[in-house]
Amino acid sequence: MAVPPAGAPCWADAMFTDVEGAKSFYGDVLGWTFGEQSSEYGNYTQAYANGKAAAAVVPPMPGQEGQSQWCLYLASPDVNATAQKIRDNGGEILMEPMEVGDFGAMCLARDPGGAVFGVWQPGTHEGFETDMEQPGAFCWAEIFTREPAKSDAFFPAVFGYTTQQMQDDAMDFRVYNLGERPALGRMEMTDDFPPEVPPYINVYFSVADCDEAVAKATKHGAILRFGPMDSPFGRFAALTDPQGANFSVIDTTKTEGEMPPMTDV
Repeated sequence: MAVPPAGAPCWADAMFTDVEGAKSFYGDVLGWTFGEQSSEYGNYTQAYANGKAAAAVVPPMPGQEGQSQWCLYLASPDVNATAQKIRDNGGEILMEPMEVGDFGAMCLARDPGGAVFGVWQPGTHEGFETDMEQPGAFCWAEIFTREPAKSDAFFPAVFGYTTQQMQDDAMDFRVYNLGERPALGRMEMTDDFPPEVPPYINVYFSVADCDEAVAKATKHGAILRFGPMDSPFGRFAALTDPQGANFSVIDTTKTEGEMPPMTDV
């Protein structure tokens, strides 16, 4: 597979206090299977969709216990240079750049609006092996923020995105593009979000049947936050898993309605 271009979402993982519970949940909802725990790297456990690397789960390091959340990693050819750009543009480095064996190098950061994300410089681990439409694969992600202007200035400055604004009076939604391809969405958090919910990046995973995935998820104790709903992009739903991590599922084969108009910004 090709090394992902700079700024492209290239990997996702999440910390779970109950890793076995997370494996059972996502195994049923997304059809994932799991590799061996890597004790050398904090019991990091890779998830596979139809045999291809899709994401990973890991127990929290001592002192980092808290609510689980998915972390999206954006590709970089030079994690140290990207970390400096993050600082220069008002972001915060939460974990300094570090090498992860020969797999690659990473850092964790927070944008000026408060959303946490990772940066991954690929080595032998280049990132997602899955095709986006494949059930269980990472498909899309959106930055949920209460300060959209800060995110709109920060992410294009750091990763070179061009941006387009969706023409919709009901929501403030923007797309960050890499060349001709959409890379990320940015959604303003409205008053529908309780004030205690921090800004975050919501990851979408492909499923063959959105309603079936929601039924499996809620049976295991997940909370349905939104949907299932038909859209021009697919039938999707937003969920919170039993350990508190937010994510969405989408069936991209089931589309309805016209694509909304977008304006270059």
